[in-house]
Amino acid sequence: MVIPWVPVALIGTAEAFLVGFKNNQAYDRLWEARKIWGGIVNSSRSLGSMIYAFDTKNEEIGVFDLEDRRKKIIYRHLAWLYAFREQLLVPTEWEHIGTKNEKSYLINQRRNRLIKAGFPDYSRTSIFLRKYLSEEEFEAQSNYKNFATYLISQQAKDINELKNIAAISDFNQMQLQNCLNEFYNFQGQAERIKKFPSPRQFASTAFIFNVLFIMLLPLGLVNEFYKLGDWGIWVSVPFCIIVGWIYIIMELVGDYSENPFAGLMFDVPMLSICRTIEIDLLQMVGETELPEPIVSKNGVLV
Repeated sequence: MVIPWVPVALIGTAEAFLVGFKNNQAYDRLWEARKIWGGIVNSSRSLGSMIYAFDTKNEEIGVFDLEDRRKKIIYRHLAWLYAFREQLLVPTEWEHIGTKNEKSYLINQRRNRLIKAGFPDYSRTSIFLRKYLSEEEFEAQSNYKNFATYLISQQAKDINELKNIAAISDFNQMQLQNCLNEFYNFQGQAERIKKFPSPRQFASTAFIFNVLFIMLLPLGLVNEFYKLGDWGIWVSVPFCIIVGWIYIIMELVGDYSENPFAGLMFDVPMLSICRTIEIDLLQMVGETELPEPIVSKNGVLV
């Protein structure tokens, strides 16, 4: 059975435009997620530098007391980074790691286990929180649905207290509060990507068109290759496989790129970014025993 090539080519062209649009939107989501975490890096460094740049005018405040307050704010911010990352990694039903499709679920669960085995710090959020939070704050996790938001609110209280005891000026307090507001903005932007999937009407339509095109492709190509002779029929087989494979891969690239916080190797490398910020801020605090940076393994960075 053969059919004219023109209708197959029209479907293939329409599918190429649709898949291209879908992949562009998926890349936009991925790149926006990376820009959000890049903004977190810059704002974290600004927070650390401001905390240690503002000098107190209150001579009654001891040097050690002020240093303890500064460290508490820096350490709580590090805890916020890891807590926020952990919240973003909670799977949703539209992500590949949370899908109800049994085969896809098993494949991506295996990928996730390989990541955890290759990067031991991937699952140590609880250890980091215990390290950087007070016992009271650590135990308060179960009382809050959004623990990361709670930590920023505690930061605001401590900064306001520094102003009340004249450790910093009103202008300094306003600058620090603006920095905290930026973290709220970054958190909200990342949660928007996490909790709102790429519209299903585009993803589902592209998948259906892909199936139709791959089914019709051999029927259209056979007629074209037959013009080369009887042997051309057999040559059409590998060409059909290659073209169909290309369209399937384009579809999968968009599918996996649209969820940048899914807990797979295609994610924004949040752990690596958190560790970079952690090293920078601990150096500002004056610590010398610093954790090692997260390095890629087998071409994967998390």
